[in-house]
Amino acid sequence: MTDDQVPAALRAFIDSTNRGDTAAFLAGFTDDATLDDWGRVFHGPDGIASWNETDNIGKRAHFELVGIEATDDPDTVIATLTVTGGGYNGTGPITFTSTGDRLRRVVIAPTA
Repeated sequence: MTDDQVPAALRAFIDSTNRGDTAAFLAGFTDDATLDDWGRVFHGPDGIASWNETDNIGKRAHFELVGIEATDDPDTVIATLTVTGGGYNGTGPITFTSTGDRLRRVVIAPTA
């Protein structure tokens, strides 16, 4: 996998988290974005900021991209990430849907 195969919105999600850059992380989402973390759904900038504080940068999360696969939707990819930090630690799939270079939907749960 090369960097040019990774959508810009996904790369920004990973890079901003790894730098601990909350402003850049939040700027990577559309205003109407949703983030679904195993059924806990966070809406819009305030919801995603809350998740970021309790489950992501607030827990010093660090992502390593293991693999990426395309879907039938050209705006959606499934990325396998290894997560380490002060919260969840493990490897699993996350579905990312983007609009341009920003994320519109993130789903953290096993794929069907």
